[in-house]
Amino acid sequence: MAGNYFWAGRTIKKLAWLIFLFPSTIYAQSKGPSLANGVLNLEWVNSAKGYQLNKISVFDKGAWVDLSAKPSGVFSVLYAADSASLGPSTAVEKAGNFPESIYRYVVPIWKQATASIPMNTAGQAIHFYPDQEKANQKELTFQKEMEQFTLTSSWAFDAQYPNDIKVTLKLKAKQAGYYAIASPELALFDKNNFKWATVPGVFQGNQLNANFVNAYAYGQGIPDVPVVVRERIASTLSPLVQNNQNITLAVIPEPGTDRDPWSFDKKTHGKWNVGLSVLNRKGNLMPTLYHPVLGQEKSYLAKNDSISFSFRYTIKAADWFEVMKHAANDVYQFKDVLMLKKTNASLTDRIFRMANYVVDDSLSMWQLAQYKNLQIGAQKYLGGVYGSEKDAMKNSDYGAMWMLARLTDNQKLISARLPDARNFKIAQQHPTKDFFYGASEGQYFLQNSKKFTEEWGPYTEPIGTTYYLMMDIGNMLLFDPQDQKLRAGLKLAADKLLSWMKADGSWEVAYDNKTAEPMFRDISDLRPTFYGLLIGYKILGDKKYLEAAKKGADWYITDAINKGAFIGVCGDTRFAPDFATAQGVQALLDLYDVDQDLKYKNAAIAAAKIYTASIYTHPISTSQEKWVEGVKRQDWEISQAGLSFEHGGIVGSANHHGPILLASHAGMFIRMFSLTKDSLFLTMSRAAAWGRDAFVDQKTGVASYYWDVMNKGAGPYPHHAWWQIGWITDYLMSELELRSRGQIIFPRGFITPKVGPHQSYGSAPGKVYGNPASLKLIDGLLKSDNPYLEHITAIDKKQRTCFLMLMNNSINQLSTTIHIDVTRIPGISGNSIKSASFIGQDGKKNPIKKGIKSLDIDMVPTGLQVIAIHY
Repeated sequence: MAGNYFWAGRTIKKLAWLIFLFPSTIYAQSKGPSLANGVLNLEWVNSAKGYQLNKISVFDKGAWVDLSAKPSGVFSVLYAADSASLGPSTAVEKAGNFPESIYRYVVPIWKQATASIPMNTAGQAIHFYPDQEKANQKELTFQKEMEQFTLTSSWAFDAQYPNDIKVTLKLKAKQAGYYAIASPELALFDKNNFKWATVPGVFQGNQLNANFVNAYAYGQGIPDVPVVVRERIASTLSPLVQNNQNITLAVIPEPGTDRDPWSFDKKTHGKWNVGLSVLNRKGNLMPTLYHPVLGQEKSYLAKNDSISFSFRYTIKAADWFEVMKHAANDVYQFKDVLMLKKTNASLTDRIFRMANYVVDDSLSMWQLAQYKNLQIGAQKYLGGVYGSEKDAMKNSDYGAMWMLARLTDNQKLISARLPDARNFKIAQQHPTKDFFYGASEGQYFLQNSKKFTEEWGPYTEPIGTTYYLMMDIGNMLLFDPQDQKLRAGLKLAADKLLSWMKADGSWEVAYDNKTAEPMFRDISDLRPTFYGLLIGYKILGDKKYLEAAKKGADWYITDAINKGAFIGVCGDTRFAPDFATAQGVQALLDLYDVDQDLKYKNAAIAAAKIYTASIYTHPISTSQEKWVEGVKRQDWEISQAGLSFEHGGIVGSANHHGPILLASHAGMFIRMFSLTKDSLFLTMSRAAAWGRDAFVDQKTGVASYYWDVMNKGAGPYPHHAWWQIGWITDYLMSELELRSRGQIIFPRGFITPKVGPHQSYGSAPGKVYGNPASLKLIDGLLKSDNPYLEHITAIDKKQRTCFLMLMNNSINQLSTTIHIDVTRIPGISGNSIKSASFIGQDGKKNPIKKGIKSLDIDMVPTGLQVIAIHY
């Protein structure tokens, strides 16, 4: 046995040398051509039908593994002689009456998505095997002459990525008409037995779903019909399947094939250059691309016209996430997305500008109203709301409101805004002792009709109680734990949520306000509704809430995360999956912090990986000059890469508006990087946060919400500024903790409704290298002309020490001069500084002897420096 093992080792070493010396072998055997490089092996046979794939093998852990999927090798081309042959644009019967007519944002998108071309019923499907081949040392070539066209394909390994086979298909038309070239069918995967499949950003799961609406509209599993989706909603261009051998096959279009969302001087986000599918036209489980898309630009060819299509197959013994990362990072160069980023203003500067905006009566649209003997206050909301006459009011991020008041000591905010915002929250809770007693009456207050309402109908959602009562009240109580009125409201809400929980740990999506009957029975509440009960436990201390939260989380893990099935919280899109999934990640992390059961941590990581498919990783950012509403911009300035969906998928806002600038997930992704050391989370966090000046209103510091409106600022959503203050603070504090290796840490509050998982800070002191300190935002304390320098302040009143925590938010070296106005430090007497020092990451102090009014700062890329000022 020992001798055999020794010689086996010698054989493996010899194979490694052969791979090094001869990285790929392309040759024709008597039985047919082969493509092999020591990592992959594809063999064809020449049959009566043509050249068929006979074997696909992957080298894994020292042995060759034959792909369990049945090899095929069928080529397909879609053809329509004229536009009339493309088929009618009628909705499919499987959809029933979905969506209801009141969903005016969804209806036209759904009609578009169920036309003949996306349903893959348009035109004639021509399937064939090639019958001519030739090989040389660089590539393998196949060809087929058909009545309508000639198709030639060339196959070669990628020299840099040995698990990738690069393919180029060239079609020459013999007859005029519309053509779509499909990537060939390499293998037939078992539709009843696979681990994961996805078109990232559209749908995902471990099974086919015969419920067409749930699968196609909500992305819950893979539709059992061969739909073709657009690149405008696909986050990473890599349809893939992972089988039960843990071998993943993906097909990835060559960069530049996909649409450019802003072509020189106009929005072209909706162009359709590439179709993506998990089931091919024959209904087989095989990731497939189409280019051009039938009936779309470049698909019409006159006789003798030609078109080519390049893509790659990745076949690797790895899970779906590793292969999707390869598509994003290596093929679409997402790992390099930060290299082009420049900025005109720091994120800290934006917070200070927005802090002024939110208390500016002329800009922030602050409204007051009388309701049930209370004066309530909120910001005007001009978006669509059920029953609104453009009179809706809304508060967004209570955690950020109370946080900003504590950090700035702004008296206008403290005395003229927070009391009325508190009253708004008290008035929001259902007061009548009936079925809805203790629940949230709705997100919005309508001034004309004097009532609270939900966004898109007369219903009450259990998650609304988690959101608009328990999250907000929980955050408020962290800053003011003695507010008995709020504590009583929290208990009432917790008991209501507990009473509505089903035996299995789930909730209904909503109840009709008139009949109290459940609504939306076609979908499940695949959202982190359980989080409210965790808040109830952490504030009120009753373990019944913790046990119920765990029960709800267990259901969520089993029915949502493990299946890749989610819904969202935006009523106007009928709860299409959205940032609630990211909240589920943070909710599970918070539960793990309390309960220490590893299943919650592992589930959070699994959900976070799924949520990376809500982040665009294409197209590749460049320095190409473009015009945006009369302003010259470089492509990277308006890039979608790194931005998240509000809601993607078939019916989400990403179809028309593209992604959003509100990056609530940025801090959570930093925390996820700390847990996993997976750099995709870190890159995605920074890509969302850095260099987004093209979308920021310079006067207010407020970024636009939707990508396609560019720098329109808050627009009709003034309350969004609070969310932006909240997520930016969460991101910066998470970076501080990461870069200090956990030695700068401040307690986080609760998740805020409803745009994602960011959390509040400042309700309790933290530690700076072991020193207790409280966060402060002090405008004018530090000035620098370098926009990459971020600064956060913390004060230790007892030791009379001010900590200035400086970060370089750049991948380049930073050198700048900072100016410190010590008179702005709270509690200081004149300029009486006793001493100052830099604190190293080991906690040791390096005295500053030259004075601190002006300091030269040098920082390594993404570096951190801390200055301690003793007064």
